[in-house]
Amino acid sequence: MPKKRYKNLDDVSNTKTFRELMKWMKERRTKTKDLVSQIPQAEEKEAEKLQRNRNLHSITWIGHSTFFIQLNGLNILTDPVWARRMGTGKRLTDPGIQLGHIPEIDIVLISHGHYDHLDFATIKKVKGDPTFYVPHGLRSAFLRRGYKNVIEANWWDSFDEQGVTMRFVPAQHWTKRTITDTNTSHWGGWVLNPGTSGKSIYFVGDTGYFRGFKEIAEKLSPQIILMPIGAYEPEWFMRDSHINPEDAVTAFAEMNGELFIPMHYGAYRLADDTGPEARERLLAEWERTNMDERKLKMLDIGETLWLE
Repeated sequence: MPKKRYKNLDDVSNTKTFRELMKWMKERRTKTKDLVSQIPQAEEKEAEKLQRNRNLHSITWIGHSTFFIQLNGLNILTDPVWARRMGTGKRLTDPGIQLGHIPEIDIVLISHGHYDHLDFATIKKVKGDPTFYVPHGLRSAFLRRGYKNVIEANWWDSFDEQGVTMRFVPAQHWTKRTITDTNTSHWGGWVLNPGTSGKSIYFVGDTGYFRGFKEIAEKLSPQIILMPIGAYEPEWFMRDSHINPEDAVTAFAEMNGELFIPMHYGAYRLADDTGPEARERLLAEWERTNMDERKLKMLDIGETLWLE
C-alpha cells in the first residue's frame, strides 16, 4: 500500500528539480559572504531561575527553532536541536543554554521532521518523561526508538494539558528524512493558549509566506509570534518553503500580533543568507513599514523573556 503524501494549502509545490539544485550550487560559488560575524549570545542567562520557576510564564530562545517555554507550570520544548553539526556544516553559534541545565520537560512540540527541527540524539538526552506532540506520520519514528508518550496531530487538532490548549496549525513547507519518505509526514506550527493566565504563543515552525497566516489569526488570534526569518536565499529557490524577513513582517502585520520574536536564523547555514543579514533586513523592514518598535523583541541566544 503506498504511503500517504502530505500537501500544502492550494497544492503549492514544495519540490525542486535536480537542475534547479545545480543552478543554486553554481550561484553559491559566486557569492562572497561574511561567515565570521555571528548573532550575539545573551550577556545574562537565567538557567537557575528557570530551574526554580513554577509560576511565571517565560520564553527562552535556545537557538534556531528551539525554545524553552514555561506556561501554567509546564516546561515545554519546541523542535529541540542541540546538535553540533547539521549535515557537513558545524553549528555557527552555541546553544543559548546547555541541555543539561534545562529542567525536566513535560511537553515536546515538533513542527516537522527535517533534521534541523527533529534531532533524536538531542531528544535522547532530554530530562523528564515528556509527552511528544508530533505531526501526523511521525509517530512511528518515535515508537521504534522506544518512546511511548507520542501523540500525532493533523492541522487544527487541539489538545489540553494543565489549562494550556495546544493547536497544530498549517504551514507551507515539506519534509524528508530518507531518500524514500518525502512528505510522508506532515508539517505545521503550534499555537499555545494558557487561557486567562497569560498570552497565547504561536510557534510558526518552518514555512513560506502563505494565506494560512490570515486563517490562523482569524481562528485563534495569537498574541506572541515566534516567526522564522532565515534560510531564504536564493529566494527563487527557497521562497515556497522559507519566509524572508520582509514577508515575515507582512505576515505579522496581517495577524495583528502583539509581539514578534524572530527565530530560525544564525545557528546553521542552511541557505546562502547569514544570521546578521537576516537581522538587518528585519530591522530595515520594521522601520520602513513604520511598525511599532515595542512590538519587536529580538532575543539574543539564551535570552529569556518573562511574560506578564
